Amino acid sequence: MIDIINVDYREKIPNNVNLTEDRRVLKALEGWHPGYLNWWHDMGPDGFQESLVYLRTAVSVDPKGWAKFDYIKMPEYRWGILLAPSEENRTIPFGAHKADAVWQDVPGEYRAMLRRLVVIQGDTEPASVEQQRHLGKTAPSLYDMRNLFQINVEEGRHLWAMVYLLHKYFGRDGRDEADDMLRRRSGSKDAPRMLGAFNEATPDWLSLFMFTFFTDRDGKMQLESLAQSGFDPLSRTCRFMLTEEAHHMFVGETGIGRVVQRTCEAMKAAGIEDANAIDKVRALGVIDLPTIQKKLNLHYTLSLDLFGSEVSTNAANAYNAGLKGRFRETSIDDDHRLENDFYPVLKFVNGEIKLVDEPALTALNMRLRDDYTRDCAKGVERFNKIIERIGVDFRLALPHVTFHRDIGEFKDVHATPTGVLVNTATWAKQKDQWLPSLADGEFIASLMKPVSEPGRFASWIAPPKVGIDNRPGDFEYVKLEAA
Repeated sequence: MIDIINVDYREKIPNNVNLTEDRRVLKALEGWHPGYLNWWHDMGPDGFQESLVYLRTAVSVDPKGWAKFDYIKMPEYRWGILLAPSEENRTIPFGAHKADAVWQDVPGEYRAMLRRLVVIQGDTEPASVEQQRHLGKTAPSLYDMRNLFQINVEEGRHLWAMVYLLHKYFGRDGRDEADDMLRRRSGSKDAPRMLGAFNEATPDWLSLFMFTFFTDRDGKMQLESLAQSGFDPLSRTCRFMLTEEAHHMFVGETGIGRVVQRTCEAMKAAGIEDANAIDKVRALGVIDLPTIQKKLNLHYTLSLDLFGSEVSTNAANAYNAGLKGRFRETSIDDDHRLENDFYPVLKFVNGEIKLVDEPALTALNMRLRDDYTRDCAKGVERFNKIIERIGVDFRLALPHVTFHRDIGEFKDVHATPTGVLVNTATWAKQKDQWLPSLADGEFIASLMKPVSEPGRFASWIAPPKVGIDNRPGDFEYVKLEAA
């Protein structure tokens, strides 16, 4: 009997899917493995491949005790294939096949659609590692450096998760797709990553925190939707990935919160009341709140574009087929078929922004994006509570969904962060007030000096409230000079 809870680490490819019994897939994955390690050495964290890092490794998919912590060199991390336990008698919770038994193999008529869902999700995982590969060199502390590397190795494991599905269920096509994931590169002109936000640069640590707060939150929404899938291996894969994704968002939220806290504390200590006195605040060696707002504007809008067009027949087809559901599908009180339902969609109609009722099936992207926005807004409110508690007069806010969009209804529209439509000339003149300018980027870059003494932190960020794995404040999370 397969022990689905515990992971077999005696094998070259750790797994809980009884890989040794599936020689065809095992051989294919062993053939893919060297290319993956080459990719990791070429595109993984630059300059730290020999450092010992205090990382968690999944040893079980039991939520009560699924990971152990220890020092390890990142290229020796035990990447593997982990699926959440199967649910007995699980049925498809939505779409035309609602209440049918879930599929253990790919339904032939949905093969191409399902493969594309797996490939798009899989392509994002190595992309973020590539985007972040140089950040270790400017880490504000060993604590933050370790968190970055933890995210990187887990994104690598998430790539393995999707590659397993491709090799196991999609034959030669799947093997070709898995090879292409190692061929594409974030930001490449010739072979870019598939989604726009994953070709953007991540030049500094505030960008990293914004990315892990906003873009990894999009990842959470997408994984939650795929975790509802009637294709059970995909559902189980995504359910376990969500366990690891929580830490990535934790890094983003606590990172932004610590930057905001340090800025506000420095302002109060210096007697600066006006948050818009940017030069005075920057002279303190911290990042001013208006610039934090600009970074928030950028990363939130890039992440909104990841949801695709507000009205989408592709999303409708995937839902109707039972392949990709809604966020927390089973908790929604409706018939889970949506054939006669409507959902309000914000559209650009005759020069005005209006809410228009669209068939709920084709408005699934809009609904998921609305769920995402509500989730983001809760986090931003927590940042505002930090500002309020310290006594600074400033509020961060999510920009309007019409602002700075490249995909969907508002891609050809210029609007302010409050949703006021403006002409092209006004946008060109004022956009540096709303999005990070070259000068903003240069200032943030000037602060990115590495701090590698245990327990010490850069001037622009507050220490965390607690350490990882309850370690003390001066714990050496990364041994830079590994023996």
